[in-house]
Amino acid sequence: MLELIDISFSVEEDGKVKEILKDINITIDDKKFVAITGPNGGGKSTLAKIIAGIEKPTAGKILFNGTDITDMSITDRAKLGISYAFQQPVRFKGIKVKDLIKLAAGEGVSVASACDYLSEVGLCARDYINRDVDGSLSGGELKRIEIATIIARNTELSVFDEPEAGIDLWSFKNLIKVFEKMHKQSEKSIIIISHQERILNIADEIIVVAAGQVKSRGTKDEILPEVLNGNTLEGCKYYND
Repeated sequence: MLELIDISFSVEEDGKVKEILKDINITIDDKKFVAITGPNGGGKSTLAKIIAGIEKPTAGKILFNGTDITDMSITDRAKLGISYAFQQPVRFKGIKVKDLIKLAAGEGVSVASACDYLSEVGLCARDYINRDVDGSLSGGELKRIEIATIIARNTELSVFDEPEAGIDLWSFKNLIKVFEKMHKQSEKSIIIISHQERILNIADEIIVVAAGQVKSRGTKDEILPEVLNGNTLEGCKYYND
């Protein structure tokens, strides 16, 4: 279980304090698939980074399975079972795809198993297993490889920041199947930051974050019609491709 208690986050810009998040209170139960949506600049990605430990809140507390992780590093949170997929995946010069996946899954993982993880995200293992994770890969390819590493880790909580970014339509449709399979078979918790209707439509719950606050929360049947009709979020565009 993940608990965010009175989480606030602010930065200083031009000598003034800018509030990004204001008194966020969210509890995410085990085995839940939660989509967090809202307008650009509303605080969604910042919230994801705070959960992962990339950013630290200026106020509030974070509990993971009862343990206070507020001041823990991203490494320590990863050891506890939290994975994070960046909106813009990191490139690793000098590391091959197979080594990255084996590192994520554990040293005992075979090349064959690493290939299986690549196949899960729609990549031909033969073409990618020995590629370097560098500038020779497109943004979409890097995104899928990163998601393959998250699947390989199989942690209690996986956080994805706009996984659709840089992904072509065919690949995106297959990634929807990947997320559905993860949710059904792994029995782990998933948090996805997204504007994509297809992702919102497969979530157990949708949380709407705007202007740094939770504006609404509920099942997809309760929340999805509101956000698609613009009743909840003014000026936020959703995509159903």
